Amino acid sequence: MAASPTSLYEVLGIPTSATGHEIKAAYRKLARTCHPDVAAVNRRDTSANEFIKIHAAYSTLSDPDKRAVYDRDLFMLRHRFSSLSAAAAAAVSMTSPAGYSGYPRGNWETDQCW
Repeated sequence: MAASPTSLYEVLGIPTSATGHEIKAAYRKLARTCHPDVAAVNRRDTSANEFIKIHAAYSTLSDPDKRAVYDRDLFMLRHRFSSLSAAAAAAVSMTSPAGYSGYPRGNWETDQCW
C-alpha cells in the first residue's frame, strides 16, 4: 500500500458496493500476503501494521450493522469535504492523514470516570 487509503474500502481494494463474499475474498487475499508470519523478515514490521489495518477494515465491513454506520459516516464526511473550498479541504485532510478512523471523538463530560 503505497499511499495511505482514505476509506476502509480502499484498504481492502474493493468498491463500496461489494458483497459480503467479495469483502471476505479480498480480506483473505490480502491476509495471505501481509500477515506477519508470512512476510519476509525485512518486511515484518510494515507488514504487521498493514495487516492490522486490513483486519480492522474487514471486521468493520463484514458486520452489516457496523458497515451501515461506517457508510453513513463516510458519506457525511465526504459530503462535508465536497462543500469545503480546496484549501480548506487540504487543511482538514492534513490533520488526519490516515483518513477516517471510525472512532467518534469523546467530550469532557462523558470521558470522566465518576
